[in-house]
Amino acid sequence: MEKVKIGISVGDINGIGLEVILKALSNKLIHRQCVPVIYATSKVVSHHKDITGLDFRFHNIHTAAKVHTEKINIINICDNQVNIDFGKASEESGVFAKKSLEAAAQDLKDGLIDGLVTAPINKYAMKQAGFAHPGHTEFLTHFFGVRESLMLLVRDELRVGLVTNHLPISEVASTISKELILDKVKIFNDTLKRDFGIERPLIAVLGLNPHAGDNGAIGEEEGKIIRPAIIELKKNGIMAMGPFPADGFFGSSGFLKYDGILAMYHDQGLAPFKALTFGEGMNFTAGLPVVRTSPDHGTAHEIAGKNEANPTSFRKALFGAIDIYRNRKQFDEDHANPVEKQAKNRKK
Repeated sequence: MEKVKIGISVGDINGIGLEVILKALSNKLIHRQCVPVIYATSKVVSHHKDITGLDFRFHNIHTAAKVHTEKINIINICDNQVNIDFGKASEESGVFAKKSLEAAAQDLKDGLIDGLVTAPINKYAMKQAGFAHPGHTEFLTHFFGVRESLMLLVRDELRVGLVTNHLPISEVASTISKELILDKVKIFNDTLKRDFGIERPLIAVLGLNPHAGDNGAIGEEEGKIIRPAIIELKKNGIMAMGPFPADGFFGSSGFLKYDGILAMYHDQGLAPFKALTFGEGMNFTAGLPVVRTSPDHGTAHEIAGKNEANPTSFRKALFGAIDIYRNRKQFDEDHANPVEKQAKNRKK
């Protein structure tokens, strides 16, 4: 099976990003499946390598067109000396993370790599560096010219998507609309089919208010916005159910019956997801024309530089990117126009 070229942006160099990257890449199974391409500098990577005590040989390149398929590739993104100060959010670490992400995203857009795995960024450091987006998801949505995407947390059969992402709680209710829910569920439905191989997905939609509004006694969004969206989705052949009260939904095993769960806001979805799976899930941006995953944790400044970080989630993100790329490629081939399929077979 052909190896998948996976670009890796290193995130905040004062956090645990490069530590979990290197620990994950020490798994030999990954090298049978993919060609890693790290966007950093050899000096910065070597500094983190020395802390982990791992023995690596890197292939230094200036373009992803020159990757070595049997080695860990490093694309040097700058020539300047970079200071590493573990546990500190700084403008310098934000600038480095920004350069790493932008270089990897451009190569992804240009088709030089097949997928992207992003290590965690520190949002304060990124803001200091002039990064104009709340997070990776919003940046990539803008960069690839997509009107809407879906932030999706995945661990095995548990998949939790969000209607709103990095938004203050005071703005959530006014942001949610019937149209936005329709867009998010359609993206969810499509990605479950194309990227996860589920032929007829069943999607649960959570309410916004406690007890899903209790028939209007604790809020009207369920009756005026969420339920009408679900009715329309069903009419269009999408199996959406709800709205469900979030506490009882996750409190029972009922959530296991669904292929996907759509939460209205960040903590409504991520708090139960991380309570159930912390350190073993991944983040996936659905709705993009490319594949992007990340670990389900942050920069963990409190343990940075101590060689204590667990690479499980980053490893899941790597394998997840590989699997989704292959699933999507197979789905597109299976559903291609017959004329296009014949032309492609002739070329082979």
